[in-house]
Amino acid sequence: MNRALRAATTGVLLLSPIALSACSSGQVTQTVTQDRDKTGGMAEVQGITLRAVTLEYPRGGAYEAGDDAELRMAIVNNGTETDTLTSVEGDGFSSAEITGARAEGETSAPDQIEIPAGESVFVGEDDVKVNLIGLSEGITTGETLQVVLSFEKAGDITVNVPVANPERAQERGDGFDFHESSGAASGGENGAG
Repeated sequence: MNRALRAATTGVLLLSPIALSACSSGQVTQTVTQDRDKTGGMAEVQGITLRAVTLEYPRGGAYEAGDDAELRMAIVNNGTETDTLTSVEGDGFSSAEITGARAEGETSAPDQIEIPAGESVFVGEDDVKVNLIGLSEGITTGETLQVVLSFEKAGDITVNVPVANPERAQERGDGFDFHESSGAASGGENGAG
């Protein structure tokens, strides 16, 4: 091989990684606008922000139709006035029960949650609870319910609420034995019948 051809080949090989890495320069990746599924639902309207909105992980691993589910979330009031969560509605459950913590001397109703200006309230902690009563269908981890939260000043916020993942690894049950089922279905062992 002559010297000129060898020099050209070496130059191409050395510069190829640089040229290839510049191919995506300045491009927006597909995942840059996607939220991780572990963070829960998020929504914002009129200074009220909902973060990490999930349904508590069900004790048996799945909710059955008719079960109640506890809603967990952080409600952040970025506004300059106190706002109040007054109701929670949706098609996937019959009603919602709101329990707000009341400080001594506070006059807010017990079935509302007050969110002071510039503060956050964590629903699902202490005495601040929202329970969705009478789920219409069974749901499990990875599935969502659409919920509408109504605030006195900010108005309505619609958010898709996923069922939370378990906080720790769950014990696995017995696996399904495909061989046992196929032998029984075919009328005998090894498919003979």
